[in-house]
Amino acid sequence: MPAKKVKKTVSQTTKKNVARLHKRVRAGQKTIPDRVEERCWSALKDLQKKKSPVFQAVKCSLDNSHYDFNTGYLVPRGKKVSSELNVSSVQKISRSVFMMEILLNNIRSGAVNTKRELYYIAKGMIKGDSFYSPLDFDSQNDSDAVIDFICDMFEVYREEMNCFANDRGGQTYSKHLIVTETLDDGSQAEVDLSALGTTPFQPKNKPQQFQLRAKGKVDYCIVIESEGTANTLVANGMTKRHNCIIMGAQGVPSNAVRGWCKTIQDQLKVPIYFYGDLDAYTLQNIYRTLKAGSAASLIRNADFSAPKVRFLGLLPEDVTNHSLDCYEVSDKDPVELRSLKKAKDALANDPFFKDKKNKLLAGILKWLIKEKRRCEQQSVFSTNPKNPRVLEEFIVKKIKSGSYI
Repeated sequence: MPAKKVKKTVSQTTKKNVARLHKRVRAGQKTIPDRVEERCWSALKDLQKKKSPVFQAVKCSLDNSHYDFNTGYLVPRGKKVSSELNVSSVQKISRSVFMMEILLNNIRSGAVNTKRELYYIAKGMIKGDSFYSPLDFDSQNDSDAVIDFICDMFEVYREEMNCFANDRGGQTYSKHLIVTETLDDGSQAEVDLSALGTTPFQPKNKPQQFQLRAKGKVDYCIVIESEGTANTLVANGMTKRHNCIIMGAQGVPSNAVRGWCKTIQDQLKVPIYFYGDLDAYTLQNIYRTLKAGSAASLIRNADFSAPKVRFLGLLPEDVTNHSLDCYEVSDKDPVELRSLKKAKDALANDPFFKDKKNKLLAGILKWLIKEKRRCEQQSVFSTNPKNPRVLEEFIVKKIKSGSYI
């Protein structure tokens, strides 16, 4: 029996409707291969009727982003991007159908690949058959854009297409955490992080396969922007003295880091704090992405963001209260100039920073623009250079005193 036809889904702006969308796909009411094949058959029928097929996808950009504080992450509004078959779009649509076939073969066979591997698989098929030559990709950016367009068209995660990023979740340390991973064959593997010493646990980019339980009491999780600084805290004994989890975010958080952070948030239900640099880049590109997702991932933010993570710092008052060393930001420096411009753009156009309930975070951007300074997370070490625990004590004090946003 053919699957029942699913009513066309319009992008929603609430957590409830976004969750329903992905639940429907995963529940198998209509499988991804069914939906892809249906779309391709529809395009073929249009051609037979001498009509131009049109491929539509969710517009994943800031101007199509909606943020609600209660939901906690960016979701799409109703805008779509359309590609109608014509002289200028024939290559894009043909490439999309070509890549769909590759992705469907992976889904059916159970194979997985990274974006880079898919690029070379496509190149190999094109090289092996001259018929595909007009579809050749000049660079991986071209094939990546096609994969993203396909996922946005069907409103599914890249992972649901068996395409996994070549990255891992944040390096994680704790004396009080046990992780159980369900493997693809149904078996389970258990890791007690307390047995790893100063070696981090680094989960694969499948955070939904992990079940977490506390070994004793976990008071909080601290996400450190710099992996090196996270390693320093562990090497100096912070996880021995405190019932905590420490995670290195690796700079701008990947999908794996974001998904892993959400897993900790949802399963352990402990406070999560972010500690990083005091600059516009950290606030916009790292913290906002970790907490509320990104405009480029509108259809994915429901599962790849941790809305409850709090901004521990550095804060402007930390600079004043501790006389932290800062860098002067020059309008003549093109890099710094772009950073200030992006901060101003965020205040004017980013729904996350425009939300009244995030006015304290927006206030930090305004402070950075006005003062033209930035301060690095490691600057705390200058306040007491002979004390190896100075950053640990600084973080713990801020958490206990409520010095965070």
